[in-house]
Amino acid sequence: MKEKAAYGRGEISPWAWVSTLYFAEGIPYFIVNTISVIMFKNMGMSNGDVAMYTGLLYLPWVIKPLWSPFVDIIRTKRWWVVAMQVVMSVAFALAAFSLPHPSPEVIEGGHTPVSLFSVTLVIFWIAAFASATHDIAADGYYMLVLDSRRQSLFVGIRSTFYRLASIFGQGVLVVIAGILETRTGDIPRAWFITMLICAVLFACLTLYHSFILPKENLSRSADPDASPEADVRTCPGRTHVSVRSMSGRVVGIFREFGRTFATFFKKRHVWIAILFMLLYRLPEAFLLKMMNPFLLDPEDIGGLGLSTENVGIVYGTVGVAALTIGGIIGGIAASRLGLKRSLWPMALSMTLPCLTFVYLSMFQPHSILVISLCVLIEQFGYGFGFTAYMLYMMHFSEGEFKTSHYSICTAFMALSMMLPGMVAGYLQEWLGYTGFFWMVMASCLATLAVTVSVRRLLRPDDMH
Repeated sequence: MKEKAAYGRGEISPWAWVSTLYFAEGIPYFIVNTISVIMFKNMGMSNGDVAMYTGLLYLPWVIKPLWSPFVDIIRTKRWWVVAMQVVMSVAFALAAFSLPHPSPEVIEGGHTPVSLFSVTLVIFWIAAFASATHDIAADGYYMLVLDSRRQSLFVGIRSTFYRLASIFGQGVLVVIAGILETRTGDIPRAWFITMLICAVLFACLTLYHSFILPKENLSRSADPDASPEADVRTCPGRTHVSVRSMSGRVVGIFREFGRTFATFFKKRHVWIAILFMLLYRLPEAFLLKMMNPFLLDPEDIGGLGLSTENVGIVYGTVGVAALTIGGIIGGIAASRLGLKRSLWPMALSMTLPCLTFVYLSMFQPHSILVISLCVLIEQFGYGFGFTAYMLYMMHFSEGEFKTSHYSICTAFMALSMMLPGMVAGYLQEWLGYTGFFWMVMASCLATLAVTVSVRRLLRPDDMH
């Protein structure tokens, strides 16, 4: 009753939009950065080329702070969210029609030239820039609408649905592509249809959000910034922007741009925070690019030899359950124990997926049950451990320009995924799968080291 009483007549509860907003935030990210790995791998690219060129697609998330102040200053967060969703819906449709059609012999050889995918990669870059801009607006809208208590309450839901978007891509969409590959015997055509399905789905989400995202005050809490009204007060004089001269407008934007970065790098312990953002997910950064190629590659070169459909089924069933439970338990643990007390178990859980892939690469089990159990451990570990990462970024972003500061944090997160991911394929080709996963296991030491450094600086009541 207390939670319901916070909303007046005609006002929209966060339960109506937080889940779909973060599902929509996750879909393009994982299509561009993860589903593309499976698609290009199945269409004959080598592991090295797949990791390098899909790794470069992370760049928009790395450099998004360069335009995040403009998202703060120009129009509202809600406008940016809907506009970018429209752009991405169109981009996915265009990507489908741009896919090349290499011959089965070229695909079987595993050395399809990257030049055949030039147009597709350009369209994916457009989708990536739109997705990065959407992230800025959606994350800012979340923090402006909800006060600190509700941010902690919904962080588990937010994290879970963002991860469900990953499972949707690695599960449902891959199953669809795998079924189409089997029935049509035409891999390019199967992925053409799959990308069209992505475009239709995202168009439906766009239509829903254009009506459901609240325009009026959602939470009349004691936090003056916790409402959409703050969405038009980010920059002084914002409501009078229409009568500014063009030159004054540009000067104001760049002034705020400079203040955003200056205040971020003046925060206490900023370099320790940056190291945490860069290294906490280092094992995942290596694993992410080679996980699906490992499952798909034949056994004689060290993989598990699963079909595309089976890869999707494993991640779309067991993975969904494990990830959901991990994310929800992580949110509950953080809200009750606080970030400091929950940080160690969450950091340790990030090592569990490394152990499962070391085992899989050494023994190459044929049992889907055994492989599914390893995926269960992997997804639960990520779902639980990633909660601490999100909470820490939100904690570090508090203060003036919290929307832009959070986007800077997520840019460092993207850089932490981009650089290791770009070289992961070449490292795997050099070390083999077993050697590669042992190297990933060793990188877990970096996660533990930065966790020690950050935890000493946290107070027991931070993000409680």
